[in-house]
Amino acid sequence: MYTQSFNVPDGHSASAETATTVPLASASQQLALEQAQLRFDAVIDADGKIEPKDWMPQAYRKTLVRQISQHAHSEIVGMLPEGNWISRAPSLKRKAILVAKVQDEGGHGLYLYSAAETLGTSRDQMLEGLHSGRAKYSSIFNYPTLTWADVGVVGWLVDGAAIMNQIPLCRCSYGPYARAMIRVCKEESFHQRQGFEALLAMVQGTQAQKEMVQDAVNRWWWKCLAMFGPPDGDSPNSAQGMRWGIKRISNDDLRQKFVDATVPQAAVLGVTLPDPALQWNEARGHHDYGAIDWDEFWATVNGNGPCNKERLATRVKAHNDGQWVRDAALAYAEKQSARNSAMSKVAA
Repeated sequence: MYTQSFNVPDGHSASAETATTVPLASASQQLALEQAQLRFDAVIDADGKIEPKDWMPQAYRKTLVRQISQHAHSEIVGMLPEGNWISRAPSLKRKAILVAKVQDEGGHGLYLYSAAETLGTSRDQMLEGLHSGRAKYSSIFNYPTLTWADVGVVGWLVDGAAIMNQIPLCRCSYGPYARAMIRVCKEESFHQRQGFEALLAMVQGTQAQKEMVQDAVNRWWWKCLAMFGPPDGDSPNSAQGMRWGIKRISNDDLRQKFVDATVPQAAVLGVTLPDPALQWNEARGHHDYGAIDWDEFWATVNGNGPCNKERLATRVKAHNDGQWVRDAALAYAEKQSARNSAMSKVAA
């Protein structure tokens, strides 16, 4: 859903990575490796798809595991700020819509964990990384949803930013990830429209509702701009990601596309985007906008946001509380397997 943290490495020990001694390859092994690399490069150059059983460089595999798992974590943790409002939604209609949306996010996480598993990492490994705090997720979810208008703004702005990030991922060079993103993007597009429609209803209501929407926009706007990740000059992994066809559009270009698309939507809502420097630049053919507070961004990414500890604790508790369900499902599967095995022996 949210891809800013894909430019951020997970926490790990550098010494652990460098401690492994790699044996020297024989001449025949080296030749086979070079040929595999050539085939991989040819697929990438032809804008083709790498599939799970294809040879791939370890750096490509590692980058994908980090990116896809962080994406999955973001979907799962992203259920929390909105799930908090299910019991307080202002009507049955809004409750039903929000329940459906939160369920969609859980499904996105499952698609993405499954895609990451095709790269040789297990679900348990990925969740352990999340729950231990080593793995990252989008920093946008470490901010509170203070009012019902926040739920609409999350749909309009946060999911709108996610769509900008995710549509290019439908053309990612790794097949399982690209295919998963097709359905994810369709559902995220609905989420964005749902958020906009909820806000439109509010701004057509009372003055207090209009002020609530404006307040929410003021608090979320800059955080959404930061979702696209650091400026291109401060994102050293972007060039390699684009060379491999994992990343298609740079952080700054995606951010600009989001600003240009959002300004006319804000005009329809009748809200003001909180940036005095925001204006149309005829020469560039784009909107100019002000400076982002990257100190706040990095503080939140590094665990010092307003809800970092709360989000992680809630996620760990939910996982632990659900252990009995996983145990029961495993016991049932083992029982069915034993029964099928016994019936096969009788039939033989």
